Amino acid sequence: MSSIPSPSPSMNSTLPRRSHKRTLTGFTPTEIKAIDSSVPLITREKWSKFAVKEFSNVEELQKVLINHVETTLARSMYNCDDLAAYQSLSVSIKDKLILHWNKTQQLHTLKDVKRIYYLSLEFLMGRALDNAMINLEIKDLAKKSVDELGFNLEDLIVLEPDAGLGNGGLGRLAACFVDSLSTRNYPGWGYGLRYNYGIFAQKIIDGYQVETPDYWLRYGNPWEIPRKEIRIPVDFYGSVTTETDASGKTKKIWSGGERVLAVAYDFPIPGYDTTNVNNLRLWSSEPTTEFDFQKFNEGDYSNSVIQQQRAESITAVLYPNDNFYQGKELRLKQQYFWVAASLHDIVRRFIKSKKPWSAFPDMVAIQLNDTHPTMAIVELQRILVDVEGLEWDVAWDIVTKTFGYTNHTVMQEALEKWPLDLFANLLPRHLEIIYDINLFFLQSVAKKFPEERDLLTRVSIVEESSPKNIRMAHLAIVGSHKVNGVAELHSELIKTTIFKDFVKIYGAEKFTNVTNGITPRRWLKQANPELSELIASKLGGYDYLKHLNKLKGLEKFIDDAKFRDQWAKVKQDNKARLAKLIKTLTNIDVNPHNLFDVQVKRIHEYKRQQLNIFGVIWRYLQIKATPAAERSKKWLPKVCIIGGKAAPGYYAAKKIIKLVNAVSDVVNNDPEIGDLLKVVFIPDYNVSKAEIICPASDISEHISTAGTEASGTSNMKFVLNGGLIIGTVDGANVEITREIGEDQIFLFGNLAEDVDELRHEHSVGKIDIPDSLNQVFESLAAGTFGPFDEYRSLVDGIKWHGDYYLVSDDFESYLEAQKTIDETYIDRENWIKKSIISVANMGFFSSDRCIDEYADNIWNVEPLDDRV
Repeated sequence: MSSIPSPSPSMNSTLPRRSHKRTLTGFTPTEIKAIDSSVPLITREKWSKFAVKEFSNVEELQKVLINHVETTLARSMYNCDDLAAYQSLSVSIKDKLILHWNKTQQLHTLKDVKRIYYLSLEFLMGRALDNAMINLEIKDLAKKSVDELGFNLEDLIVLEPDAGLGNGGLGRLAACFVDSLSTRNYPGWGYGLRYNYGIFAQKIIDGYQVETPDYWLRYGNPWEIPRKEIRIPVDFYGSVTTETDASGKTKKIWSGGERVLAVAYDFPIPGYDTTNVNNLRLWSSEPTTEFDFQKFNEGDYSNSVIQQQRAESITAVLYPNDNFYQGKELRLKQQYFWVAASLHDIVRRFIKSKKPWSAFPDMVAIQLNDTHPTMAIVELQRILVDVEGLEWDVAWDIVTKTFGYTNHTVMQEALEKWPLDLFANLLPRHLEIIYDINLFFLQSVAKKFPEERDLLTRVSIVEESSPKNIRMAHLAIVGSHKVNGVAELHSELIKTTIFKDFVKIYGAEKFTNVTNGITPRRWLKQANPELSELIASKLGGYDYLKHLNKLKGLEKFIDDAKFRDQWAKVKQDNKARLAKLIKTLTNIDVNPHNLFDVQVKRIHEYKRQQLNIFGVIWRYLQIKATPAAERSKKWLPKVCIIGGKAAPGYYAAKKIIKLVNAVSDVVNNDPEIGDLLKVVFIPDYNVSKAEIICPASDISEHISTAGTEASGTSNMKFVLNGGLIIGTVDGANVEITREIGEDQIFLFGNLAEDVDELRHEHSVGKIDIPDSLNQVFESLAAGTFGPFDEYRSLVDGIKWHGDYYLVSDDFESYLEAQKTIDETYIDRENWIKKSIISVANMGFFSSDRCIDEYADNIWNVEPLDDRV
């Protein structure tokens, strides 16, 4: 610990006093009447007369938009470019949202309802403009408005950068959920962090991933509402003392050694076909003082701003590299900073109601999206015991009734842990509380299972390892009243594998399932407007976007040849759109009439992009081995598309990206291959690119090792857009198969129940590399795709180091499934029928259904009519 830099003495000596005081908001009905009666009549009349009116037609929108151009942006007709037009249109639509937002919050306060607070370290929102226009049902109005002002709406939409607030499926799920909370009229807020930089912008240079800063706020964010008056102090470090009052009752006092301010930024979240607008509150870290003026005057310029830099680093970047101590400390700082500020906000709102603390779980439900927000459990216990003076057991009962925990992994190695010494240094009082939580929990377990001492070791929140760790998933389970998985298979696996001891302790009723879903507003209406319009023409309008089960009505048109032709044309148009994007991003020409095989997601060994590219290499070798005259008859022309980011410190994932790009260079430039096979790596994959990619796929790959993917949601997005999928019996693939039918999906590979046995066999040297995979390895060793040393680790991991993700075991089955796909695709009419059947049976996978299940089974929250 001596080598770890601590806050300077000047930071520790005296913290700035807590000066935050909220302005009056969220009035109760009684307060509103009292305030209203005190306002002079003339004042009320003026406020009523000049109150902002929301636009409802083209001219009204144009008036607001031009006003923002000329005043907010200080521009004019002569120097208003596309960026200024985008910003002004966005602010104009945000104005409309804010009016709805104000009424929504007033309604929630007047009704005095229970609210759900969704805590997620990621919210992968994508672009807001198009989504807002769709949810407000004003896209045609906006299009005509900007057209008459000299702009093209589509040109403005693409100027918006993807908000750098998330990385993968976890964040995109959170974004779908807040959309559905609003659409379904639930009173709910999301809480996250306002990162200045996203995880990184991915560039491909010489085939390698190169990370560059993703400064998505370069031009500001017209969708956010800065709440500079909301400045919540958050403390770190320091020490804990014990005080005893006159009655002999002891109280713990935590004196922090460093203080930063959490400043709120609000992001209105509109629902579809409702005036309900919920809120996503994001916290930005700021210093208590901008700089040390005395040091500055003394010429010590670098040290004068060190406190400012330390504070601002907390929300600087999504997921700082935690391969070293300072990185781990910063990530834990992020997590505590976020939950401390959020709970301060939640508790303040509850205190205003003047209800007893026993009513807290009746008014507040908090959902933990994975283990990142687990410190909220400890922080709420600290507030109730240390600040509000509740007895431990009373406080703990409130805490456990308030929280629900969503688990997103079945892999033990992926469960979050924090070194105990880091906790002791950064959050000393919270470590004491964790020890007490653990003590009382283990005492209850020992009482229930007196003969099972090993059980105590396995379930302890404190891992007795060297060094000791705090197991955040265990803390989340102990501190929540419900734990849910995100697909049926996943929820069963967590009960029989990683959390089976907790099922024994608490009973199976504490563990439940809520299969993930996606919002059809973004992933059908926004991503695929042509298909959405075609579906609406057959189903009598767009009501299916709120009631996705109505897609079932498409089945009656399966034998309609004209409808199938229209369906096929939509797919072809979307493929042409993706081909254009590929040309722009990579300068690779692809034929949109060929089969598009897509795998886009985070690059990780368990997702098995290496299995995919090995299959592509095998196909390339077989095409080369086929006589030239026979190639076009034997091999279906195919475009293999892969995209995704690898974590900066993930060596193997980066090697997979390098291999994909090396194969792309060789295959695409081989004159013998021509159009029979193209390989494309999509750089800097994000939500906006996904909205073009998903509608264009013929087949998409969801090929994780069975039992490793909790759910997946990209599989749902691809199928909802009329693409078929190849996949393992893993995650939500299981339920997708049940809904759309086995004939519409290409399954392969070993089952989850076989995985442990296969891994055991591998550990004792029983690895059978099939001839087909050996051919691939030999071609790599021969340097066909560049120096073998580049990829040796990928090959050795399979041949000599246990093949943990079972690539060798599933390779032949994978090739067989690909052969079946080729054969099936040749019959285009049958393929289109399968596509229609798939979409028609995707109703279950709406995030609206997910939110209803959470509300009913976990949160006990009721929807509200959106009318005030």
